[in-house]
Amino acid sequence: MAVELTAGPDASTLARDRSAPTPGTQHCNPSTWRTWLLWTFVLGPAVGCLLAVMLASTAGLGPSWLDAGLGVGMFFIAGHGVTVGFHRHFTHRSFRARRGLKIGLAIAGCFALEGSATEWVTTHRLHHARSDQEGDPHSPWRYGTNPWALIKGLVWAQVGWLFRNVTISPSRYAPDLLADSDVQRIDRVYPLWIALSVLGPAAIGGLATMSLGGAITGFLWAGLARILLLHHVTWAVNSLCHVFGERPFRTRDKATNVRALAVLSMGESWHNLHHADPTCARHGVDPGQLDSSAALIRIFERLGWASHVRWPDAHRLASRRL
Repeated sequence: MAVELTAGPDASTLARDRSAPTPGTQHCNPSTWRTWLLWTFVLGPAVGCLLAVMLASTAGLGPSWLDAGLGVGMFFIAGHGVTVGFHRHFTHRSFRARRGLKIGLAIAGCFALEGSATEWVTTHRLHHARSDQEGDPHSPWRYGTNPWALIKGLVWAQVGWLFRNVTISPSRYAPDLLADSDVQRIDRVYPLWIALSVLGPAAIGGLATMSLGGAITGFLWAGLARILLLHHVTWAVNSLCHVFGERPFRTRDKATNVRALAVLSMGESWHNLHHADPTCARHGVDPGQLDSSAALIRIFERLGWASHVRWPDAHRLASRRL
């Protein structure tokens, strides 16, 4: 696959007054507890992964097959909770889910530790409304187009945007989720899903092996290391998939396809098509483009758990293809 660096926005876009808030947002001074919580979520998994490597090399506490299975399983569940649930169902309404599936997807998405369903959807809808323009929460082009500006922009899009002093109004961008009593009940106990995601593998590892070592490696490898990988794969779609790659479809922003991320991102890195046709349930629409999220939606549809799926339409795709 040929990889190209896409051109950034024009100078007039970059010169807009950053002091003027985007509609539905406002500048704020983040509280101390929120700042510490963010640092814990961002750095905690990285520190845990480093500790896991150190213990494996010095104390022989490397990952077991149980840790690997738990890690892959939780990565699959939490990742598709985000890609199928938070993204394609709740944000873009690419399909309708029966109540049991909707609740399951909302809980699974919380296991990713990327915020509650309402928070995630609110941010992502603003991203689509302002993609690669002033007001986009995580555009890598926010500082300009020269190499140093782009490096800063990529860091911002990968992780820096999490610490921005801006609040986004869910009443403006996610009123449907605020009106969904199931989603709101799940959101209110978000700390419970965090605890289950982080400590669940430790409990399973400890009980399965009846040892402290099994609990420790389960916590570090299937818990923190798995969360670290999932976070950075998700955030790479914000950063890399707006700078490097191919653009076979016409969009008003710089969204690209990055083939190398397709498997780990569960089909989300076919990002150019997604921004060309946001409500489409399949992002990898061309031959050979793996999209496990779309495959899972197909299974749900055949089981009768999902309906009104917005599968790719040949005429619509042809009208958007460059």
